Amino acid sequence: MNQRIRIKLKSYDHNLVDKSAEKIVKTVKATGAVVSGPIPLPTNKQIFTVNRSTFVNKKSREQFQLSTYKRLLDIYSTSAKTIDALMKLELPSGVEVDIKV
Repeated sequence: MNQRIRIKLKSYDHNLVDKSAEKIVKTVKATGAVVSGPIPLPTNKQIFTVNRSTFVNKKSREQFQLSTYKRLLDIYSTSAKTIDALMKLELPSGVEVDIKV
């Protein structure tokens, strides 16, 4: 087919992202395609500040951080076997997968 498939993985847990990227790389290499990646993309960090008390201690605050981890995979020289293997692959539920052909 000679087309490029780009896969973006997103998750709040960096272990899940790394394990699912490893799984994808193993299955794609088993079918004979060429993989470049996983490339770590910048982590998005959201910080939320919340009052600890509603009335008395106005200056007392608590901060929470939510980090989003991302990885990028490019797959070259794909075949029908590669696409079938990717479709049958089961990834953890906490990982968002975006596939572009």
